[in-house]
Amino acid sequence: MKPFALYCKSYHIDVRRVVRLAQSVQRYNQEQLPFYVSVPQADLALFREHLIGLPVELLTDEEIVEASPRIDGVQLARMAGSMSQQVVKSEFWRLNLSTAYLCLDSDAVFIRPFGMADFLTPEGTPYTMVDEAHDLLEAAMQRGRTRVVNAFIDEAAQVQSLLGRLGRRYSFGPFPLVWHRAVWESLDAHYLQPQGMSFADAIAKAPIESRWYGEALLAYRAVPLMPCQALFKVYHYAWQFDQDRRAGVGTEQLASLYLGVIYQSAWERNMDWPREGGNAMSRLGRRLRRKLGRI
Repeated sequence: MKPFALYCKSYHIDVRRVVRLAQSVQRYNQEQLPFYVSVPQADLALFREHLIGLPVELLTDEEIVEASPRIDGVQLARMAGSMSQQVVKSEFWRLNLSTAYLCLDSDAVFIRPFGMADFLTPEGTPYTMVDEAHDLLEAAMQRGRTRVVNAFIDEAAQVQSLLGRLGRRYSFGPFPLVWHRAVWESLDAHYLQPQGMSFADAIAKAPIESRWYGEALLAYRAVPLMPCQALFKVYHYAWQFDQDRRAGVGTEQLASLYLGVIYQSAWERNMDWPREGGNAMSRLGRRLRRKLGRI
């Protein structure tokens, strides 16, 4: 088993984004850390075709699900894609490919060289993102986006209450995140198994996988908490990206603080496979909203 790996769960609509991610891994992966991408079996041929020559080992989501002893494949198939993908990402550790892994989304891009020391202490303890998300919440308040603030409060309270923690509301993101198998094992042993639950059941109850991991770490202390801030600069909204560009903040400046950048696929729909969704009018409307900073 390797001490560390990179992992991304994807599907066909994001194949161009994964190619971009893989190209950045090829450029900046100084220590040749293994990079795994899992996709539905039905999408495997498409990804093989597009990732030829890039340092990626392809897996199927079905392999991960089959390695999860209590997950019902039928139940998982009935879940919304936004929920089932959380289950797959969080169960990757069961393949025994690595002790810890960086869980990436398809819209991530590395912007500078990286190695294991960016993710683990010399003793092998993962760096865990934990803060109170003040930057995001303040920006949302400034733009009158109260739903962002309310969603954060509600999501934090839900998983805290399930694991019985009182106190401050934490954010354990944004992605990409470093996850250690011992934390997932502790959640399974101390919470899920005693209640006869699988992780699919947990996500069905509270669909925020990063919070399940973070709260489990705080509850069961399977690994020491070594806090860090975001590894990647995340543009949650297009207006944040535009704001940085107007201020002269580009990739070169960001690389002094971050390993990479996340460009949210919601406002980068031109990279969808095989083409941007919607009819001509909906695409035009989306571009107009993007230009006005409403995405």
